Amino acid sequence: FCSITEHEGRIIQSRSAESVLREVRALRRMDDFRGIISDVGGPTANMYQMRCRSPQIEGACRRLSCVHPGICENLVTDHEPLLDLLEQVRGESGVRKVFIASGVRYDLAERSPKFIRELARHHTGGQLSVAPEHSDSGVLDKMKKPAIASYERFAGEFLCASADAGKEQHLVPYFISGHPGCRTEDMIGLALWLKARAMRPRQVQDFIPTPMSMATSMYHTGLDPFSGEPVYTAKDLREKKQQKALLLYWDPKQHGLARSALRRAGRHDLIGMAPGCLIPPEGAGPRARPANAPGRGGAAGPSPSKASKRRRRGARGAQKSRRDPV
Repeated sequence: FCSITEHEGRIIQSRSAESVLREVRALRRMDDFRGIISDVGGPTANMYQMRCRSPQIEGACRRLSCVHPGICENLVTDHEPLLDLLEQVRGESGVRKVFIASGVRYDLAERSPKFIRELARHHTGGQLSVAPEHSDSGVLDKMKKPAIASYERFAGEFLCASADAGKEQHLVPYFISGHPGCRTEDMIGLALWLKARAMRPRQVQDFIPTPMSMATSMYHTGLDPFSGEPVYTAKDLREKKQQKALLLYWDPKQHGLARSALRRAGRHDLIGMAPGCLIPPEGAGPRARPANAPGRGGAAGPSPSKASKRRRRGARGAQKSRRDPV
């Protein structure tokens, strides 16, 4: 559903380290600079200097994506150039903090435990934005996104690395409803996945068809542009609102629409106050929640290990690269 590829091209374009450092030094000379670099990033934060290992292979390649359905064996996924750049930026005189606010591609990040450690220790200001978007494998495949298991592994490693660094930090995950290929049953599955992890997402959106994206093609034609197979798309306004309400299952303002969605899907078992329920029954009151429903906040992934907890006890941005979400 992102059209950056069409705007910027499929091949990653990265600035040189010296170019980024020149920009940092230019920032330092500004009167209102206070030592904070708000983002050393790009459309994807951790694909700096990633490229095909062979120009000949790259020239002949007809893959639409270097990372889907799996990471190409010819893609150089080394994070060392990025880590070196970040270290140089941190070492600049007058620079106190260097953050990464751009989106992190977690299926690549989990290949570099060192990057995750450095990200947690030096480059996260309490919250890190990531975009799992959904939990259903079929919907994620239509989005060309990695499996939800990849996000869960990254979340666990990041939270453990944060604990090891003596920091209490959180992931802020983004989710989307109504994407082509997503039925009400899939949104119910996502809501249950969120509840099981005590997650109450606020960074959510309903799919909007925009020009030059594959998802928009699916939305208007009802077909997968690659396989030609039919793709279900929620176009009825009420169904779209119901899907989003399921994503916000914890919000009393959404309970009416969410109950309607559950009834329409035949999931009456999820309406009630029992531990396995998702939405309280009608008339239960605005503060009513099913047993074991998440309270305030909610973790964005597995909790840090006990060993990590024991170890813990004893604005201006410099955009480094222009690339597409290949």
